[in-house]
Amino acid sequence: MPAPEGTITALMPPVAPVLPVVVPLNQQRILGVMPDYQTVRDTTRPVAPLTAKDKWNLAWRETVDPFNIATAFMTAAESQAGNQTPKYGEGYANYGRRVGAALGDGGTQNFFSAGVLANVFHQDPRYFRKGPQARFLPRVLYSITRLLVAKQDSGRSAFNISNIGGMALGIVASNAYYPADSRRGSVMLGRIDTTTLGGVVGNLMSEFWPDVQQKFFRWLK
Repeated sequence: MPAPEGTITALMPPVAPVLPVVVPLNQQRILGVMPDYQTVRDTTRPVAPLTAKDKWNLAWRETVDPFNIATAFMTAAESQAGNQTPKYGEGYANYGRRVGAALGDGGTQNFFSAGVLANVFHQDPRYFRKGPQARFLPRVLYSITRLLVAKQDSGRSAFNISNIGGMALGIVASNAYYPADSRRGSVMLGRIDTTTLGGVVGNLMSEFWPDVQQKFFRWLK
């Protein structure tokens, strides 16, 4: 029905679409020391997917970060006590082999997860926080399930083949340098359990550390 003669019809301006924001790798560190490159802290706005180059850069940064390298030395020292996995034996030379194996374990999993599989299957290897606008228990559940659920470059959710496949391929690749006693099925299953637990803890820290930092440690960057 046309407007009565003499009336003024207000025209609503077109609503501009909300464009995804390019978010660089997170440079803030958990407790001021632990790298948190893979976390997108603000997910209240659309976030553009990583480019192929950015995914490889994430894999590289995670591998060569000084904290992760120091962790490899500590992990090697722990396994050296009592000749635990990988069972290279005692002595300084075998401690060096353990350090190399620990660096290899982290590097190969980063290579396959964030580099190869994330690009092949078009998945974003980052962790997207649910954020403080959600309740505590849903955030915990969300953090745990992100081990199995990834965000595609298209924005939809999918099975996290880049994480699960990267972990599996990294463990298989380690058979090239692990001693025979550490290549048994039971040992590999134990490593899957350890890696999975580390992933859960890492996701929970990525989810909740910004809240803790905001409340108690604002001086930490």
